[in-house]
Amino acid sequence: MQKRITGTIPVLNENSVPNPGWASKGIFNYHRKSIKALPWRIKEWDWYQVSDDKRALQFTLGHASYAGQVGIMLFDFEKGENIFVKDKILVLPFNSLKLEANAEENGVIEYNKGGMYMRFENKDSVRTLNAKCDGFEAIVTLTPQTEHSLVVNVPFTEHPNAFYYNHKISCLKAFAKVKVGDTEYTFDEDAWGLLDWGRGVWPFHNEWYWSSASGYLGDEVFGFNLGCGFGDTSNATENCLFYKGQIHKLGTMKIEYDSYMAPWHLYDDEGRVDLTLTPVYDRETKTKLLWVDNNTHQMFGTFAGKVVLDDGTKLKVDGITGFAEHAVNNW
Repeated sequence: MQKRITGTIPVLNENSVPNPGWASKGIFNYHRKSIKALPWRIKEWDWYQVSDDKRALQFTLGHASYAGQVGIMLFDFEKGENIFVKDKILVLPFNSLKLEANAEENGVIEYNKGGMYMRFENKDSVRTLNAKCDGFEAIVTLTPQTEHSLVVNVPFTEHPNAFYYNHKISCLKAFAKVKVGDTEYTFDEDAWGLLDWGRGVWPFHNEWYWSSASGYLGDEVFGFNLGCGFGDTSNATENCLFYKGQIHKLGTMKIEYDSYMAPWHLYDDEGRVDLTLTPVYDRETKTKLLWVDNNTHQMFGTFAGKVVLDDGTKLKVDGITGFAEHAVNNW
């Protein structure tokens, strides 16, 4: 009983209450000035990841208005070690990052201060990411393999003016060259990109589970986005499959595990997803500044199991690399 949005609609109505629903394109109109909340409650971020079956590269530009982050992380999850990590915490950035109002429109976001440079450009759906800092240099190209992505606008029942407007773009074919000092790393034919683009007003305390993977099943591009734990998802979950260029929408998910490094079980209420993640690495991140107190365990590994498409077709999943995470945030 989810509500699919097919025509242009504002994120917030005339009373600054969210219009709930989901779409496969960025057809929601986001206007920062329409938000009825204290300025320091507004959260906005662009988060990119590039990964293959050994390493992951992550870029962050975002803020919770009273605290922001410009971050770079390159790590080898096969060996279980960080290669390069740089986090610059911004105090009282408010809207100074000038993040875009739509994840799909052509545009450039750039940060260049204190020896840290980061630039995100989207031109006709192809994304180019550049970063340079402390002996680190990277250039990344991300090319979509499907015209569909997952867009959700989710309210929070206990907070009438709170909302989560989120656009996740999976199945981005990635190519990246990275240099750390004198060592070069390349992400090429086995590499995939992911964009997590978020805007909204959240309750101070929240907790969620999120999982994503992209790769090939045979010769076909396959991916998924699965999660649970935040907001009122009766009109829009963040759960879907991508296969042969199409999106297949899913209902409510459950994500369970006994301990972070033990197998994770991901399954839905309709019997369309039954996946097991075998973790090999726990990328734990902690942020504590002012009122911000965030902790995330992002578990990298391989997925195995089965999924069912909208038409009933069953697909066997075996050895797709991805992650599942558990986040507890006070921000």
